[in-house]
Formats: sequence, C-alpha cells, structure tokens
Amino acid sequence: MKPTPSFNRSLWVYHFNSGSCNGCEIEIVAAITPRYDPERFGIKLVGSPRHADVMLVTGPVVKKMKDRLLRVYSQIPDPKVVMCIGTCGISGGVFYDSYNLEGPVDEVIPVDVYVPGCPPRPEAIIHGVVTALAKLERLEGGSA
Repeated sequence: MKPTPSFNRSLWVYHFNSGSCNGCEIEIVAAITPRYDPERFGIKLVGSPRHADVMLVTGPVVKKMKDRLLRVYSQIPDPKVVMCIGTCGISGGVFYDSYNLEGPVDEVIPVDVYVPGCPPRPEAIIHGVVTALAKLERLEGGSA
C-alpha cells in the first residue's frame, strides 16, 4: 500500500495509451532507461492507477478507449496530475479527422502538462514529469 503522499520523496507515474501509434511509448521506454535515469528525481512507473500520482496519456482518444480512460482517471487518487504526451494526444495529430476519434485528451479529461512532439524526446518527457512534480507540490500546499 502506498504511504501518504510526500512529493519531495518520489513521484509515481502510470502510463495509459489511448490509441497512439506507439512512437511515444518507445520514447517513454527510452526515458526510463539508465541513460536518462529518471529515478534520480524519484520518478517511478507503476502498474496500477490506484498507486499513481501522475497519469501519462499518449495518443488521441479513440471511441473504444474513452470509457476506459475515464475509468482509469477516476481510479487515481487526488491530488493527481495528467500529462498529455505527443502531438496526437494534444491535437489529434495526423489522425485529427479520423472517423474513430473522440478527440484530443483534454476534451475527455483535464490535462495539466503538455509535452509536444511527434514523438517527444525522452528529455522533454522527463522535463514534463518534473513540471508535474512542481504542480503536485503546489496542490499539496493548498494553492492550485
């Protein structure tokens, strides 16, 4: 069981693919390798949304993933931060006019941090998570 949040210690991240081409996932995997070493910031990927502080969302929201995205978002305890990774999640990208698209992520759930790129570099993803850490510290302190 996760202890009471103390964001000066660690940041637990859950990744959700809402319909992307997997380019962003490859960069997320690259970002968690020893070359970039995100654990020096206390960043750790977790396998359950119930243990997460930050939700990384990649890809535009397709029709079959909308309900799942909402369910996973509701399972993350407060305070939480949502990061939208990649151009497809931010605007729909090359899939913007697809018949199967519900829209960008921020039309389904609130997004706090955007990391643009197709795909974004691992350094940008880590910078986004560190930005999310600062936002969580403000939320914990009482001011949003």
